[in-house]
Amino acid sequence: MLAGDPTILQDLVRVKMPFGKYKDRLICDLPIAYLEWFARKGFPKGRLGILLETMYEIQLNGLSHLLITLKK
Repeated sequence: MLAGDPTILQDLVRVKMPFGKYKDRLICDLPIAYLEWFARKGFPKGRLGILLETMYEIQLNGLSHLLITLKK
């Protein structure tokens, strides 16, 4: 995922959730419980699903610090 598209990390700090309880919240700011719910139920298709799944993996592996400089 990440190796194929260098814009993924940038999008995590720029793209907002388009629907649901956390509508208009940046993908990088979504709570882990919400991402875990998607992991159980299935991530959406397309770019949004890729972003959510990537953010889930980042949080799951304790790598959220990688986004700090991008977020500024």
